[in-house]
Amino acid sequence: MKVVYVIILNWNGWQDTVKCIDSLKSLTYPNYKIVVLDNASTNDSVVRIREAHPDITVIETGANLGFAGGNNVGIRYALEHGAGYIWLLNNDTIASPGALAAMIEVAESDPKIGAVGSVLYYMNQPEKVQAWGGGQVNLLTGRSRHLLAPGDLHYITGASMLLRREALEQVGLLDEGFFMYWEDTDLSFRLRQKGWMITVAPNSRVLHKESASAKKGSSQQDIWYNASAVRFFRRHAMFPFLPITLGVGGRILKRLLLGDWRRVRSVWLGYKRGMEATRFTTRG
Repeated sequence: MKVVYVIILNWNGWQDTVKCIDSLKSLTYPNYKIVVLDNASTNDSVVRIREAHPDITVIETGANLGFAGGNNVGIRYALEHGAGYIWLLNNDTIASPGALAAMIEVAESDPKIGAVGSVLYYMNQPEKVQAWGGGQVNLLTGRSRHLLAPGDLHYITGASMLLRREALEQVGLLDEGFFMYWEDTDLSFRLRQKGWMITVAPNSRVLHKESASAKKGSSQQDIWYNASAVRFFRRHAMFPFLPITLGVGGRILKRLLLGDWRRVRSVWLGYKRGMEATRFTTRG
């Protein structure tokens, strides 16, 4: 039975992280280890997490490395310690007892499966599907959307993503050029490009609060999201100018119609940051 390392990234959210770990203590899959990565929290998160769960490995990254950078510290640790699978799990989630076992069962059914997602449900509406494992991206219009039922899956959301060791060793870890957003989509696309399958375990049930680290609708969220979107489409789209223009333009227009000039500026700043960071990026 392969050992699974559960990687949980924390940034100032010890209350959510402790509750997430509480839920993991009831997992039916017996061979797993939990590792918390603290991304330089500015509160007493590390002390609180260690007090609540002294048996859990807590690694302090020393700086806020973003979603990709922080998780990569945990992924490298897991690979060095013999992980067969690595489960990336948001700290603002509650996993059902059978969530991990269901993903492992699907992954073990075919050695070509590189990643497995869970069915995510809203924390405050536990019978309402938030995402059927992940979603789809239109490389022409720049639009992305979560699936709410089984369908043609383009990406698995990093809120709950089980990764096969061999797949990571072939395609590499999360791209740390994405500080936040789109890094899970980028990894999913890279896996598929190398011939790995991505799929969803329908019996893996995870409740997700959503947007616990970045305040939804904030200027900072706009900057990160748009910078990452530019990076993603410049790498994966045949004609990146099209989805970038339509995507960024649409988000600017939406904020203009709302009269929110502050967030118009944030979208533009994110676009400029993404373009500058990817000046030499080539497709693939």
